[in-house]
Amino acid sequence: MSGHGFHVHGPHDHEIEHAAHADPKGLAGQLAVITAVLATVGAMFSYMGGATQANAGLYKNDAAIKKTEAANQWALYQSKSNKQNMAELALALVPEDKKAGYQKEVERYKEEKSGIREKAEALDKESQAFDEKSAEQMHLHHRWAQATTALQVSIALAAIALLTKKRWMEWATVGLGLLGFGLGGMAALHL
Repeated sequence: MSGHGFHVHGPHDHEIEHAAHADPKGLAGQLAVITAVLATVGAMFSYMGGATQANAGLYKNDAAIKKTEAANQWALYQSKSNKQNMAELALALVPEDKKAGYQKEVERYKEEKSGIREKAEALDKESQAFDEKSAEQMHLHHRWAQATTALQVSIALAAIALLTKKRWMEWATVGLGLLGFGLGGMAALHL
């Protein structure tokens, strides 16, 4: 274009104008819409996959914390058992006038161990529950990842269909996209 108002079209200008005013109902238009939908849903599925993976990690961390707390309680339980055993040994070895004191210790350790054992078992159950939640979240993560992968491959097929102008490739794109939607639906339903 010159500065005097004279305009010369480049070889591609006509094609750009034609494409801008073209009817989007052809193969290219259909594939553009399909690709946009697949990419949008794929982005949502990808987000859900990341979220469930993060949740799985958090639950696994909580399980480890509870397992450590349970292990601490079991160590305390073992310590009380050792002290109880020592008191029982002393009970067997000391003269009669000192046995009453050791018998009280034996009973005290038995009582303390009971509460410690209950707490340790409860912490073990909490740890197991967090492990199960983590496993469930990882299963969902895999479903979301499968769905995302199917949609990504479907988008790649759309590009191939556009380049080759093969209608059957468009149908393959739609079919794989529907598979991705189905896998995402299974993840959403926790299947």
